Amino acid sequence: MIGVLALQGDFHEHLESLRKYKVEGQEVRTKEDLAKVDALILPGGESTTISKLLVSTGLDEAIIARVKAGMPVWGTCAGAILLAKKVITNVPLETNLSLIDLEIERNSYGSQLDSFVASFELEGEHCSAFFIRAPRITTVGKGVKVLLRSKKDPILVRSKSVLVSTFHPELSGANPVLKYFLQEMLQRK
Repeated sequence: MIGVLALQGDFHEHLESLRKYKVEGQEVRTKEDLAKVDALILPGGESTTISKLLVSTGLDEAIIARVKAGMPVWGTCAGAILLAKKVITNVPLETNLSLIDLEIERNSYGSQLDSFVASFELEGEHCSAFFIRAPRITTVGKGVKVLLRSKKDPILVRSKSVLVSTFHPELSGANPVLKYFLQEMLQRK
């Protein structure tokens, strides 16, 4: 079963995307919820708020322990920020999980008005990438593989069981990033 962190943000869209691929999804709000899932999606939303809620629920430490033990995790937009080792921000986060060797800049492309859509192909499947107050990966560390770029910027990267996208593929009809995540998760079992 795939868990979707449901503390804040667009978790409903991820759950709907899982349904489209006929995969059972579970809202994760507590450590007990996390213990029931085989993989986790950290959705987009407001990273400072999600960060505070991760600490207050104790999910931050529980997620770190599960991912270090091999549980696959995928972060989109705010989820990408929370997974990064270093975050460039004017508003400090209460926590970041530091599970992938990236430096990422919050709201790097500008405000809500500067949001945009780009097209890409992943493993032969077309998808729209929605960049909504999106972060930008500024530095990719050792062991991190860039899977997609938009112009020169890495927008989809992976290191072991951690997948990060700086955009929202769950808002598109087709979701080849979810498909990739599911295939990679299944291959690890």
